[in-house]
Amino acid sequence: MRAVVQRVLSASVTVDDELVGAIDTPGLLIYLGVTHSDTQREVDSLARKIHGLRILRDEQSVSETGAPVLVVSQFTLYGDARKGRRPTWQAAAPRELSEPLYDAFCGALGGLGTRTERGRFGADMRVESINDGPITVLLESP
Repeated sequence: MRAVVQRVLSASVTVDDELVGAIDTPGLLIYLGVTHSDTQREVDSLARKIHGLRILRDEQSVSETGAPVLVVSQFTLYGDARKGRRPTWQAAAPRELSEPLYDAFCGALGGLGTRTERGRFGADMRVESINDGPITVLLESP
């Protein structure tokens, strides 16, 4: 499981001009990718890591500040363009595996007390954000 975590002042996701998720206070925008070998173990580990990650202002975490997160599914985090000019997506898990794990990840963050907003899985989304810093971190589950 991979996550790109950005510190933001605000972020939103729209699908067909409909607002589906938004945070309007400082928090985190998380792009989440799932691969074939991911399980609930990776979900729980990554959720705990992000919940305690000290990348907010003054080296604080979501767990300390109560900052919200917006989670967007992004299979392209497992794109591989080492050969040729067209990426392959073979390392990305199929929807049957990735959608339940995406839902579980959002649930795990919520279970830790984090206000968790979501994009719409599998949709063509427009993501807008105002980055803070900018601070961007790439995380991978163990």
